[in-house]
Amino acid sequence: MLKILCVGPQWRGSNASALFKAFSRLGYIVDVVDENYYINLGNRKLLTKVIDKIFFRQHVIEFNEAVSRSVAIFKPDLILVYKGAFVLPAYLKRWKSNGPVVNVYPDVSFRSHGKHLPHTLPLYDWIFTTKTFGLSDMKTDLNITAASFVPHGFDPDIHRPLLASGLLAKQLTCEVSFIGTHSLKKERYLSALVKAIPTLDLKIWGNGWQRATAENLNASIQYKEVVGDLYAMAINASKINLGILSEQVIGASSGDLITSRTFHIPAAGGFLLHERTNESVLYYEEDSEAAFFQGEEELINKVKYYLTHESERLRITALGMKHAWAQHGIDQRAESMLFTLKQKAILKSQ
Repeated sequence: MLKILCVGPQWRGSNASALFKAFSRLGYIVDVVDENYYINLGNRKLLTKVIDKIFFRQHVIEFNEAVSRSVAIFKPDLILVYKGAFVLPAYLKRWKSNGPVVNVYPDVSFRSHGKHLPHTLPLYDWIFTTKTFGLSDMKTDLNITAASFVPHGFDPDIHRPLLASGLLAKQLTCEVSFIGTHSLKKERYLSALVKAIPTLDLKIWGNGWQRATAENLNASIQYKEVVGDLYAMAINASKINLGILSEQVIGASSGDLITSRTFHIPAAGGFLLHERTNESVLYYEEDSEAAFFQGEEELINKVKYYLTHESERLRITALGMKHAWAQHGIDQRAESMLFTLKQKAILKSQ
């Protein structure tokens, strides 16, 4: 039986956790080393930030040592690292003496998530990137060719129809929501939307929105995340869920073309109004399984339209969910990864 050592965060609702659970559901033996047990990035108070900064290097070493211990005891057939921002090159080289080590890289850029990634990514036996442009970026910048594209998928344990009730329903219910980290582009789109529809009941969830300067968004910003079951509830409590994509950043040749929400929202039973790209329209039939927009004007017009055409909105929601559950589950992505590794002779058939 294939033994997989998974390295990465496993908080409820994380994309890494979803993938690790998928391997387990598929019948493989899984062990997990969670970097968050060793490295704390969530401190907000000054004193704990200072303390963590002083001991940060030691925490990173402890994390890498924990992976090494698991390798020695578990003897995995495959080590799968999710992102791996805190993996150190010297340790990665040691792990490879046990067998293949692969990376799943989920972000737009590998130059904006710490100093180690440009040094460790070339060492992996294979890299799965969730960005199609990530393949050319890695080849151009790091001379990496042992890589392939795999899109995100939804987690059936998390992204499913889940209705809030009572006070929680009151807190989550809205006409339109955006769930995601702040960026200037997202702020610009949402500010234009509220300017065009001043009475719009909009809720914005996610990190970094304290940086927003558009005053007309103040009432909409919730200043917190919704993750796990709350994420699924928030999707179901919104008449329209926006899929606004991240823009280009340093180290990337493109902004996002699809994202994890591309699959989470329909699977959870939410109506998806997604930014139109040459990739996003490949996953759902437009105006049948999801709606799409390009630019502020079309975003505004589509929001107005679907808020006043409930039966059409509900029909699209139902078909989008059916399509997502048929084709875009994380278990299917996990199977495709293992198939690729066997095809490339990186992983032996069990």
